Formats: sequence, structure tokens, C-alpha cells
Amino acid sequence: MKLLEGKTAIITGGSRGIGKGIALVFAEYGANVAFTYSSSVDSALELEKELKTFGVKVKSYKSNAASYSESQKLIDDVLIDFDSIDILINNAGITKDNLLMRMGEEDFDKVIEVNLKSVFNMTKAVQRTMLKQRKGSIINMSSVVGVKGNAGQSNYAASKAGIIGFSKSIALELGSRNIRSNVIAPGFIETEMTSSLNEETVDSWRSSIPLKRGGSPKDIANACVFLASDLSSYITGQTLNVDGGMLT
Repeated sequence: MKLLEGKTAIITGGSRGIGKGIALVFAEYGANVAFTYSSSVDSALELEKELKTFGVKVKSYKSNAASYSESQKLIDDVLIDFDSIDILINNAGITKDNLLMRMGEEDFDKVIEVNLKSVFNMTKAVQRTMLKQRKGSIINMSSVVGVKGNAGQSNYAASKAGIIGFSKSIALELGSRNIRSNVIAPGFIETEMTSSLNEETVDSWRSSIPLKRGGSPKDIANACVFLASDLSSYITGQTLNVDGGMLT
């Protein structure tokens, strides 16, 4: 039997980058996949088609995780379409980098809203279902920046550090009902977003990583499979750094 067979996963921000990587690996391991996207309809439909080739149930939803009401509606819709929700992956996120002296209030608020409040919205919305089922795995995507900070990213670091504190609290609240809450903190992951960066910059980042390479979305997805599956049934409230040794 495949590790995630018969389980239904919701992945926010699932149409590209890390989210897409997770969706593909989850489908490969037998999970039914509900994923959200914000604007890229074509990418979402294309991914839907690709995921269905694994013989699992798949559906994409246009939904903004930063909206409390849209998150509630999304959970209701997914329950109608899939009957159960076993795994929630809060992956949606943005950056609006700048030094504090140049950062506007709006850029701070927006990053907190999309990266951190979305985790509250989605966890709150899925909680009732998981409590009824007396099982569930919640995986929240933080970042090495949330663990160690980074100049020019005070808003992003605050949002990602907040995710870690939130996840630990949820692990304490819901553990007695067999609902687990864990965090993955990716390091430098090479996606379409990083492909536009200057090659020299990317090379200098790679050389500073003990494993001497950037990670791939699949590296993050494999860690998610572990935390979503019964292999990690005694693990909750933890942060797993998937960073090639950056934080060593």
C-alpha cells in the first residue's frame, strides 16, 4: 500500500513552486489532492490533469487563504467533494523584501496577512473536521529565515517565526485528539522564482550550503510525506529544517 493511500490533503498555494512539488509527490504516494491557487487558472488546470494520471482524486480551488471567510468556504467545499480531510499543508506565502528603514506599513501588513494569518484561517477552518475524525496532520511551511532572521526580510522573518510559535501551540491544544501539528523550514529551494536570480548570486548561496546545492521542491515534498503519513505518528510540535545543513 502507498504511504498516503486513502488520505485527502489540502495544499494552499499548490499550483506552482514548492506547493506544486508537494502536490505531485503526494499524488504519487496515493493521496487525493485538493489544492488552491490565487490567479493562475491555466497552471492549476494543467496540474490537475497531471495529478489525475496517478489515479487519485484531484480538484483545484480558487481561494485566498488570507481571507477568513474564503478559508471557511474552502473547507466546506472540499468536504463536499472529498468527504474527509486528513492532511492540511499551509504553504501559501509571499515576500515583500526591504530594509526596515524603507519598508512601508502596507508591505509589513500584507506579508503577515498572507503568510501568518492564512495559517490561522485554514487551521481554524479545518479544526472541527479533524476533531470529529479524531485524527489529522497539519504541516505549516516556515523558513530558515523564520528560525535565524535575515537582513531585509523583517516582515517575512516575523511571519515565518510566528508560524513556528502558532504550530507548537496547536500541537499542545489538539494532541489529545490525535491531531498533529508540525513545521517544515525550507532553506534555499530552487524554483521558478529563483531561476530569475543572477547566476553569480545563486552560486554564492550554493557554495555556502554544506551540501553545496540548493534544494528542490521534491526535497520539501518528501519531508511533507513523512510528516503527513503514519510513519511520524508520534511526532508533533516539531520544526524540521530541510536546508542542506544551512542552520548547522
